[in-house]
Amino acid sequence: MRSGSRHKGRSVGATMAAAKRRTNGSHRRMAARGAPFTLGVDIGGSRIKASVLDRDGALLVSQVGTATPMPAEPPAVLDAIASLAAGLPPFDRISVGFPGVVKGGRVITAPNLGTDYWADFRLIEALSDRLSSPVRMLNDAAVQGLGVVEGPGLECVLTLGTGVGCALFRGRRLLLHLEFGQLMRRKGQNYDAYVGQQALVAKGAERWNRRVRRTIDTVTGLTSCDRLYIGGGNARKLAFELPAHVRVASNIAGITGGVRLWEPEMDEYFRDEPMAQMRVPEQRR
Repeated sequence: MRSGSRHKGRSVGATMAAAKRRTNGSHRRMAARGAPFTLGVDIGGSRIKASVLDRDGALLVSQVGTATPMPAEPPAVLDAIASLAAGLPPFDRISVGFPGVVKGGRVITAPNLGTDYWADFRLIEALSDRLSSPVRMLNDAAVQGLGVVEGPGLECVLTLGTGVGCALFRGRRLLLHLEFGQLMRRKGQNYDAYVGQQALVAKGAERWNRRVRRTIDTVTGLTSCDRLYIGGGNARKLAFELPAHVRVASNIAGITGGVRLWEPEMDEYFRDEPMAQMRVPEQRR
């Protein structure tokens, strides 16, 4: 009996060790299939959200978020991103959607964060230094569009949140980001003021919806797009029948679209940014 117990103990131990080896091997195979992993960051006027994506753009974990610091100065925003990243799985690279005009690694304008704080700030370099990973960045509407456009034809993305974002695509490729929110609708009022968050609060949902319906007509007439995607945090508050060419897009695309910033066709946007290039990966253990 004692001898049998010893044999059984060895057998169980060996079985557990074998199971552990199989589990570790499975994890390594999953990592090999899913790598490189991307930290997707969506910076908004009211919230900053993030998650880690596999190479196909699937979330490894649910997104996390925090309120955008007020005032939204660069050091405070960098602290917020670093705090979110600390609670997420490891990643190899970073993609950022920024609410304003950006060029390469540099911020040009940030109407809903404070252009005075952000003008000429080199966010790619600062975030790469902070998190020790290569970084790519585009306007947030462009990143969301990369996550939803299907092709073919001319497609437009309109985001409704603190402000209004817009980007155009053809054949799933980014054509340009339009700073539509800063376009003047009438004297003294731009589209950020007309259908942004403050308009929703001040005018109420019913009147805001009527304004959005008119804005859809304006964007469609301006772009002659085949499909128009409505995204952003306030897209869920639309309460009217959408035209046949209009679709509501998931707001998570503001994160998942980030994986496409690393496609070869996007390299031209970051050719002069050393911190936006993938390093030779180390062998995973």
